[in-house]
Amino acid sequence: MAKRTNVVNANDDLDTRKATILEAVVTEHIDTAQPVGSSSVLQSAELDVSPATVRSEMVALEREGYLVQPHTSAGRVPTDKGYRYFVDHLEAGTLGRAQQEQIKEFFARVRGEVEDVLEQTSTLLSQLTSYTSVVVNSPHGHPTVLSVQLVNLDARHHLLVTIFSDGTVVKNSIQATFDATHSDVAEASKQLNALLIGTTLESRVQVPSRNDSVARLVRESVAGLHADQPTIDDDQVFIGGSSRVAESFDGVETVRKVLSILEQELLVVSLVEDILAKGLSVAIGSEHGFEALSSCAVIVAPVSIDGEPVGAVGLLGPTRMKYPEAMAAAEAVSQHLTRHFTVGGERG
Repeated sequence: MAKRTNVVNANDDLDTRKATILEAVVTEHIDTAQPVGSSSVLQSAELDVSPATVRSEMVALEREGYLVQPHTSAGRVPTDKGYRYFVDHLEAGTLGRAQQEQIKEFFARVRGEVEDVLEQTSTLLSQLTSYTSVVVNSPHGHPTVLSVQLVNLDARHHLLVTIFSDGTVVKNSIQATFDATHSDVAEASKQLNALLIGTTLESRVQVPSRNDSVARLVRESVAGLHADQPTIDDDQVFIGGSSRVAESFDGVETVRKVLSILEQELLVVSLVEDILAKGLSVAIGSEHGFEALSSCAVIVAPVSIDGEPVGAVGLLGPTRMKYPEAMAAAEAVSQHLTRHFTVGGERG
């Protein structure tokens, strides 16, 4: 087992030696899925104490609820409390160079509307970690218009493309009541940008009252946008790597329960939002309140646009998931996703 250099420090609960032993047990159990004995701890933690001392400390950790012994003759495995201590004392993890390049290249080339980008992002996150990923798009509030383009299809049919600050791209078919020239459409597009940029769908805009063709086209375009308002307040969920659930959990019943939750979008949204509302980035075992996911850990990282939360990315795996790598991956993807939608990512 590879030794870690970020050994946890003492806090109010555990002294340095107990903390080091607990970390060694958690790290090896994550790697092997097997109970961990005192000899393994002594080797990996490099403690200058006797095996009897390690065994005594492991008994104390079991008594305090951090470890449990599944069988009398077996070693010990971490409890949810043990994992929680481990996670709370992790130093910030970093991704390997290959993973960093994979994320960078993905966001350099990804194109499409927001739904397409989020769906592809869920696949990326699952590939990076080998866990099931969750990407939630929760566009709360009232996003503002970033740009408008009116495209001429024929004399009386036009396409209005509106991009909002939350990354939403809205396309409206505008059927005019008169024949418009290409120059009329180009000028109307310019005036629509001046009129709508920075407003929301709820804003009252002062449309021109003139009766020339450009003004009429502007009025009909604004009316078309507001008559066919997009459902931008609906939460969307994108799941990546659902098949990895079977690889991550041993029990068939556990796999069935986890897949059942993932099939229910409202439950997934509730799960992610509840974790964020509690101020957590990681929910372990029963902490997230879903009995069906009691053997799972869920990692979440929020996504914000212009300082407003608009969703989150997350990972779901067993409680013995590789927390440093998974947390680093979720955080890196959330940051790149935020930049993609705020610094000029392609949105249509």
